[in-house]
Amino acid sequence: MNTDLSAGSVESLRERIATELLAARERTAVLTGSIEEPDLVAQHSPLMSPLVWDLAHIGNQEELWLLRNVGGRDPLHPEIDPLYDAFEHPRSERPSLPLLPPAEARAYAREVRGRVLDLLETTRLDGTGLLRQGFAFGMIAQHEQQHDETMLITHQLRQGPPVLADRPPAPAPQDAALLPAEVLVPAGDFSMGTTGEPWALDNERPAHTVHVPAYYLDTVPVTNGAYQRFIDDGGYDDPRWWTPEGWAHLRQAGLAAPLFWTRDGATWLRRRFGTLEPVPAEEPVVHVCWYEADAYARWAGRRLPTEAEWEKAARHDPAAGRSRRYPWGDDAPTADHANLGQRHLRPAPAGSYPAGASPYGARQLMGDVWEWTSSDFGPYPGFRAWPYREYSEVFFGDGHKVLRGGSFGVAPIACRGTFRNWDYPIRRQIFSGFRTARDAEPRPTAAGAV
Repeated sequence: MNTDLSAGSVESLRERIATELLAARERTAVLTGSIEEPDLVAQHSPLMSPLVWDLAHIGNQEELWLLRNVGGRDPLHPEIDPLYDAFEHPRSERPSLPLLPPAEARAYAREVRGRVLDLLETTRLDGTGLLRQGFAFGMIAQHEQQHDETMLITHQLRQGPPVLADRPPAPAPQDAALLPAEVLVPAGDFSMGTTGEPWALDNERPAHTVHVPAYYLDTVPVTNGAYQRFIDDGGYDDPRWWTPEGWAHLRQAGLAAPLFWTRDGATWLRRRFGTLEPVPAEEPVVHVCWYEADAYARWAGRRLPTEAEWEKAARHDPAAGRSRRYPWGDDAPTADHANLGQRHLRPAPAGSYPAGASPYGARQLMGDVWEWTSSDFGPYPGFRAWPYREYSEVFFGDGHKVLRGGSFGVAPIACRGTFRNWDYPIRRQIFSGFRTARDAEPRPTAAGAV
């Protein structure tokens, strides 16, 4: 996408913004309208907010950034601002707050959205700062879709009968069984991050050159079937495969399998949005924490890829010598490219979406499962916090690990080759999986020998 906006494209951008805002709200309505009021106000896990908090928070952020900041409007309900400030109240405290009840939360979000759509019709989108290429509107559309994924996680944690409907992904294509186990990514420089993506968030910026030694990367994410072999081989009982922190967490938390898995005799079952079903061997494993992913990789004689390795495999086009927006090119994702947008409420079988393959041959780098990397979450060279430091900067450090690629719960607007997610290495409720890597060349020791 070009960074400069011609006068003739203003209206098309305005239409795109309206489309993205309406798509996000449609999904929000499904997630909050499919359950009764007691489930909306309940906290289904101390890790998550009540769904009614997410609903009003979405409206509050939209009001703060678009109506007040961009539009210069007076606050609608300034007294509720502290209730929906994510940094003022941790999730565990939110059920005890005097939150807007469901009907009022819906009315508030609806009123804000109506005023925002009116504002969009009169706002210049070719300005600078928050208005450059409609950034503020794009940020808010992404924000709502990110909360839609968060609310989907809450639905997965919720106890009770199924309330969300989806259709299963297509079976794996015929060539899936013939794919090589790994692809080679040769050594060389590539451009990581972005400077020109208009709706990219601050932690994706700026573009910078990174040299990556040659490595091999799994062609597809690690599957349930492969992960079961790790379990069957005693992977959760052998400290050799775990970091000291990971082993301590395993013992303290009683980890024995991915979250939501239970064993029925010789069969593994999983609970998925209220349905108990056999674990499909061909799907990418999901709901594993970083420590589990790292332990599996060690058991397999491999390792997790670095963030730079993941992005090079996903974006670098060696023939053109440039980085793409997505593995398949610069065009926006379609249903042929990736499993995104909560269209399917599960990963697609490994080897799916050949049209979404990267130039190196790796598949499913976008969608299906967030993929853990070995990297800590930190700033790129030249990073500048914008438009507020609480989005990224306060999370930098060795406490959070980077995840890449999005999941089946992510909307296309919040998923691109440069998009960075992060979380604590103990988190499993998220739609997280992984793929592994290995060096293709011996790496020099500290003394320079190999």
